[in-house]
Amino acid sequence: MTSIYDKDGKFIACTVVEMSPNVVTQVKTEESDGYSALQFSYGEAKPTRANGAITGHYSRANTTPKRRSVEFRDCGLEKQLGDQVQLTEIFSEGDMVHARGVSKGKGFQGVIKRHGFGGVQNSTHGQHNRLRAPGSIGASSYPSKVVKGLRMAGQKGNEHIKVRNLKVARILPEKNLLLVRGAIPGHKGALVVIEKK
Repeated sequence: MTSIYDKDGKFIACTVVEMSPNVVTQVKTEESDGYSALQFSYGEAKPTRANGAITGHYSRANTTPKRRSVEFRDCGLEKQLGDQVQLTEIFSEGDMVHARGVSKGKGFQGVIKRHGFGGVQNSTHGQHNRLRAPGSIGASSYPSKVVKGLRMAGQKGNEHIKVRNLKVARILPEKNLLLVRGAIPGHKGALVVIEKK
């Protein structure tokens, strides 16, 4: 993340997103597919990791295999197969966007950190190293089992997250950079999908 000042002099925390030119690798139409959509592809993949089907798919657009492909329905762009999409064609300053990505993984965590449990609170009355314990998990004679979906310790993070209603603070087209106000999911260098609201 970084910070900038807006035209009123307010201090704004921003996340910098690099958007290299995306290639249109598939055009779907109502006649052939039942709906209209464009598939954008980004990043260079290792040729050794692409099988014949993937190589053939990208060769139709006269490009090499890519790292990531995302499909957008009814995006309002008139593009042909193999065209490049620049940053300024889609976004402008002040636009509201959504950011999709995989959140940071935080490993195996207990119920206090994962779900916000309060713990036992009191170290007296016979409590010995039970301050952060989940407490009782079973029911009484009915249903005599642990109910499905009970909040317990487990893996935290590393899940698909969509952060809505972020504002585009600034665009630097010469560097292919998009500055989004606030935080977006993922670690540094992670792949995210930015879509207009």
